[in-house]
Amino acid sequence: MVNKEVKDIRQLFALASRSSDFTTNTLAITEPPLKISYYKTLIDGDKLQQYLMSALQIQDVELKLRHLKDIQSYLPNDEIEITDRIEIIQHKLFKGYALIQLREEDPTCALIPLESKKGIRQSNETENEFSVVGPKVGFVEDLETNLHLIRSQLNTPDLIVKELTIGSLSQSTVVILYLDGVANDENVAKIENRISDIDFDVVFDTSQLDQIISDNSLSPFPLFTTTERRDRVIFSLIMGQVAVISEGSPYFIMGPSTLFDFFLSPEDYYLPWILGSFFRIIRILGVIFSIFASALYVAITTFHYEVIPKDLLNRLIFSRQSVPFPPVLEAVFLEITVEFLREAGARLPSRIGQTLGIVGGIILGQAAVEASLSSNILIIIVSLSALASFTTPIYKMSNTIRFLRFPMIILASLWGGLGILIGIGFLLVHITRLQSLGYPYTAPFYPLRVKDLKDSLIRSSYRIINTRAGYLKPDSLIRYKPKAAKRQSDFEEE
Repeated sequence: MVNKEVKDIRQLFALASRSSDFTTNTLAITEPPLKISYYKTLIDGDKLQQYLMSALQIQDVELKLRHLKDIQSYLPNDEIEITDRIEIIQHKLFKGYALIQLREEDPTCALIPLESKKGIRQSNETENEFSVVGPKVGFVEDLETNLHLIRSQLNTPDLIVKELTIGSLSQSTVVILYLDGVANDENVAKIENRISDIDFDVVFDTSQLDQIISDNSLSPFPLFTTTERRDRVIFSLIMGQVAVISEGSPYFIMGPSTLFDFFLSPEDYYLPWILGSFFRIIRILGVIFSIFASALYVAITTFHYEVIPKDLLNRLIFSRQSVPFPPVLEAVFLEITVEFLREAGARLPSRIGQTLGIVGGIILGQAAVEASLSSNILIIIVSLSALASFTTPIYKMSNTIRFLRFPMIILASLWGGLGILIGIGFLLVHITRLQSLGYPYTAPFYPLRVKDLKDSLIRSSYRIINTRAGYLKPDSLIRYKPKAAKRQSDFEEE
C-alpha cells in the first residue's frame, strides 16, 4: 500500500514525521554529518548499532565522505543500495531499511537493510480468536512488536502512530493508529481527547481503556471492538476506524464500532462470499437461539402448554413428571451449572480444563436427570444455548450473550411470552440508543443505510464491497476499483 502521490524526498519525510515511531538522527562523527532516518518499529536496534553506528565509530580518523558510495567501504554490509528513485526509497523504508543522506533534502539516499524479524514468532496462533483459514498472527505484550506487525503489512506513510502517556503511577504508553486520508479526523480527535482526559493510576490492559472512554459505561454491550488478531486490526484501519493499544497488552480496541462488527469473522473474507454469508447468518441465528431458547422453554412450560404438539407434550410431561422444581428454577440451576463449568475450565490449565468441561458436563447432566433435578429436554436446550454463545468471534460479546439469558428467563417466568416480548422491546430500545464515539450502534439498519447493507447480514462479492461504510464518514469512500477478470479458455473447438 505505497502512497503513489509522493513526489520527492522532502514530501516523504514530511509524511513520515507525523508518526511517533519515525526517527531522524544526525551522526556528527563524519564530515559532512550523516542524516539517518528509519522507523524504529521496523528495524532491529542491535543491527543498527552493530552494522552502522559501531562500524563508523571504530574508525581511527574522522571520516571524509564526498559521495554516498564512499560509505560502502566503511560498513560491513554488501546489500547497501544507493538510489534517488523515490518509489524505491519509500518501499525500502517500510521494509525495515535505514535511509542515509549526506545533505538534507538530497534526493540520493543509501539504503541499509536493518529489518527486524522479532514480530515473526515461533508460536503465533491467537488463543481466543482462532480461525482455520487465513493467517494466525496475533499480538503480544510488547508494544514495539505489535507496531512492527502492523507496519510490516501496511507499507504506507499514511499509517499514523500517535503516542500518549497516561496513568499517574504506571505512566503507560498508549498508541493511537489510523490511516490519514481514510479515517475521519473528528473520530481521531474524539479518541485522542478522551484518552488524554483520563485520570487513572495504573493501566494494566487496553480493555480498561475500552470501559473508560466508552459512551455508555452502564451497558452490558461492548462499544469498541476488541481483538488480538493482526488481520482484524488492519481491516478496521483500512475501513476508516481508529485503533488503540497500550503497552503491556496484546489487545487492540477499534472504533467507532457497530453491533454487527462483533459478528464478523476474518474467515468470512477468506472463503467464497456465498459460504462466508452462510456462516455469518448461522452465527447470528445461533446468537438469537442462545438468548431466547431457555426463556422460551420456561414460558411454554409455565404458561403456554397449548402451543406444544400433542406428541411432544407427552414426552415433555413424562420428562418433567418427577422434577419437583418449577421450570424457572430448573432453567436457572442448569444455566448456572454451565457457567460454573465454563469458568472452571477457563481458569484451569488447558488440558485439564478441556477434560473438566467434557466429563463434568456429561456426568452432571446425567446425574441431574437421574436425581430428578432437571428434564432431558432442558438439558439439551441449555447445552445447545451454551454452544451457540461461542459462535461469536469476539469474546466480550459472548459474555454479553451469556448475561442476557438470565433476565430473559426471569421475564418469561413472570409473564410468559409477553415477558419475552417486553424483554425484546427493552433490548431493542437499549441498543438503538447506544452510541460508539457518537455513532449509532445499530447502523446500517438504524438509521437505515441501504448502500452499507452489502456487508452486514451477508458478505457480498469483492466486486461489490469495494467501498467503505458510509456511516463511519471516512475521508475516502472508495477502497479499490474492481475490474472484471480477463478469462481465457485454452480449449478451442475444431
